[in-house]
This record gives sequence, structure tokens and C-alpha cells, in this order.
Amino acid sequence: MAKPGRPGASKGNKKGPTKGTGGKNKRSLEGRGPTPKAEDRAWHPAGKRKAASERYAAAGGKGKPGQTAPRSSRPAKKEDDTETVTGRNSVLEALRAKIPATAFYIAQRVEMDDRVKEMLSIATHRSIPVLEVTRPELDRMAGFDGVHQGVALKVPPYEYAHPQDLLEKVIDADETPLFVALDGITDPRNLGAIIRSTAAFGGHGVIVPQRRSASVNSAAWKTSAGAAARIPVALAANLTAMLKEFKKQGVFILGLDGGGDVSLPLLELADRPVVIVVGSEGKGLSRLVTETCDQIVSIPISGATESLNAGIAASVALYQVSTVRATRAH
Repeated sequence: MAKPGRPGASKGNKKGPTKGTGGKNKRSLEGRGPTPKAEDRAWHPAGKRKAASERYAAAGGKGKPGQTAPRSSRPAKKEDDTETVTGRNSVLEALRAKIPATAFYIAQRVEMDDRVKEMLSIATHRSIPVLEVTRPELDRMAGFDGVHQGVALKVPPYEYAHPQDLLEKVIDADETPLFVALDGITDPRNLGAIIRSTAAFGGHGVIVPQRRSASVNSAAWKTSAGAAARIPVALAANLTAMLKEFKKQGVFILGLDGGGDVSLPLLELADRPVVIVVGSEGKGLSRLVTETCDQIVSIPISGATESLNAGIAASVALYQVSTVRATRAH
């Protein structure tokens, strides 16, 4: 007589594949395959982190407009020399100038004005990835003292012009050259301010030496209020040699210095092709540059003030030259 079995127990004598046989006859009992990795499961925290990383990879030009960055993620670290332009005027001017941007960042719940709408329109039209990020993330991108106004733009390294090309372009356009050359200016904010003043007073470009000089970085972009997208900056391998070459081509080299022998208001040659050379606030013009200048000009200031900031000095000189030119043109 057969013994009563346990409820649900298998006698183990049934032929062929059965449920629960595990490794037996795998070809007949195909399972669902190996368990997906955590990062491949969309609902898993690791999967969410992977998705966030892929969205931020769009900042390198691989994404699509309208992608949204997660609140908890930080923008990808820079692996190249790209710059982040911040501020509504600067970003808008860069977009208008068709700078080859790789990503446009916009703060969540940003106040929409005409500038922001135009930025979004241009970015979408040019297929620039639009990434929505939190304000703390934009704060990190803008830096310690940066003011982003809810927008930022990732741009490639600045492309400098060649000084001679800059001069020939102005002459070919039948215009009277007006440039500003910087001697020992290492603060990019001063460079940005000078670029802005050059644009405001009809200048054609700014020239910086290759060594010991500020470069067109994010701080310069910001201070220029977008003028860096319109005013070219040329890079001189040797500033003194470049100034000498300009002199041979009829350009008047005007150096700004507190001890100048001519007061700026008395300058008579402002209607000629001019390069205004500005030195650092502390050291002023270097000896070689001073010896190369055709004339050293001083700006009259109150005795209570020791010196002018380099950016302000350049602005005053540019204004004076542009005023003389406008007067003589009429």
C-alpha cells in the first residue's frame, strides 16, 4: 500500500521537464535571462544617476534641446578649455554673434523677459542643447562672485585674431584704425571693461601680449557685457615688436601714463590711425613699450586720486579720441 505523500510534494519520478527543475533541460525551460545591472534599471537609483550623466553629456553637443537636469546633480566637470558665459546681456550677445556654443543653461522657474525668450529661440533654432538647472548649480558655474541672472552659455576657447590681419581689415574698410593695446594688464575684468569701452567709442579691436596678460575668459566675457562677441581681440607674440611694425605702417602709438609729457585734452593727432597703449595700474607701461611709443599722454585728475584704474583710463582716452574725430569729421 502506497504511503500517503505530503501535500504539494513531488514524487520525483515524472519524466521530462517540470516546473522548478532549475538547471535541468534549460533549452526547454528558457528563463528571462540574467538580471539587468542596477544602472540599466530606469527606476533604480543607479539607473537614475546614469540617465542624469547622459543628459549632462549633452553639454558636449550630443544632446537635444529641452533636456532637463536633475535637481540633485551637478554639471559635468570641464574636461577641456571651454568657458561658461553668464549674464543675460553677455549670453544673448554671444548667441546673436553665432558663437559656436555647446550648451545653454537656464534656471528653473526663471523670470521670462524678452531677452530670455530670444535666447531660447536662438538656441532652439541652432539646435544648441537647452539644460534646465537649479539656481545653486548656476551659482557654481558662475563662480564665487559671478552674477548669472538665471542663464549661462558654454562656449569653446576664444579665437584670437592676428594683429596684422586686424589692421589690414580696418584699412581695407577705408576706416581710420583705433586700437587699444594692453601692457601688463592681468585682471580679466579690466580686459572685459576695456573691450566694452572699445565697442562703445568706435574702436576696432584690442591687442594683448601672449605672455603676462589677461585672457578672454568667462570673467572677461561677463565684464564686457557681450561686447566680446563684437570686438575682436588680437594676440601679439611680442607687444613691442608689434607696435614697431604698426609704426612702420603709419600708426601713431599713444601711451597712457600719469607722468606723460602731453595732457590728453591737448592731443592733436587723435584723427590719425592710433593705438592707445594702457599699462597696469601699479607698474604702468614697461620700459621697452614706453620707448616705442610716439607720445606719452597723461590724463589730468584730482590730486586726491593717485591713479586711475586701467579700464577707466582706457575709457577716458577712447572718449577723447572719438570726440576729436567726430569734431573734425564735421
